[in-house]
Amino acid sequence: MAEVAIITGAGRGIGAATAVLAARQGYDICINYVSDEKSASRVVKDCIKSGVRAIAVKADIASSAEVDRLFEACVRQLGAPTLLVNNAGIIGGVTTVEALSDAVLQRVFEVNVFGAFYCARAAIRGMSTQTGGKGGVIVNISSLAATLGSPGEYVHYAASKAAIDAMTIGLSKEVGRHGIRVNAVQAGTVETDIHRTEGNPHRPVQTAKASPLGRAGTPKDIAEAVLWLASEKAGYATGTVLRVAGGL
Repeated sequence: MAEVAIITGAGRGIGAATAVLAARQGYDICINYVSDEKSASRVVKDCIKSGVRAIAVKADIASSAEVDRLFEACVRQLGAPTLLVNNAGIIGGVTTVEALSDAVLQRVFEVNVFGAFYCARAAIRGMSTQTGGKGGVIVNISSLAATLGSPGEYVHYAASKAAIDAMTIGLSKEVGRHGIRVNAVQAGTVETDIHRTEGNPHRPVQTAKASPLGRAGTPKDIAEAVLWLASEKAGYATGTVLRVAGGL
């Protein structure tokens, strides 16, 4: 029976690339999305081409109730997940801290931090070998912003991703004896829609100029790192925050 992966925010960008690559490696895929049903359906079709099962489940991960429903749908239709990729996240727009609104700050932390905790909690309950599960892997998508701070643009987003790095390290120590490995990919600037819709649309070009590799990242660059961390090749890696940022 195939392993099952839940990937949040998988309708596009890094999440979509991770879903497609995981499907090629034999995972049945549960794609989570919050609003773009058309894109999520397209990713489902791309996954099915690899001969696996795939479903799309609409859920706002900022809601613990909707996260529980997401996991219930996955278990019911595909089976218990052994891989969770906490990918869903938002930037919340470009702003200084002085001009940052309460609503943006709250929403960024609800999605990026609370959502990751809600999903991890649900995953652990099903994966833990201490409660009858068969173990598993959690991979969190972090950002180089957590280290650099993103001053003058999105310190709020950077702070949320720093929280994810800390969560990764602490949680790995908490659940290692439960048969669960927890790692993160600290992604550099990646060419996705998020920069055009929420952040600095010039960021990929700026990164390419500054990067030792002369380019921004691609969703596939990050997906490859995620699937390596999920594999037995990384079987001794836990609590790792792997920077994939082109040398920046």
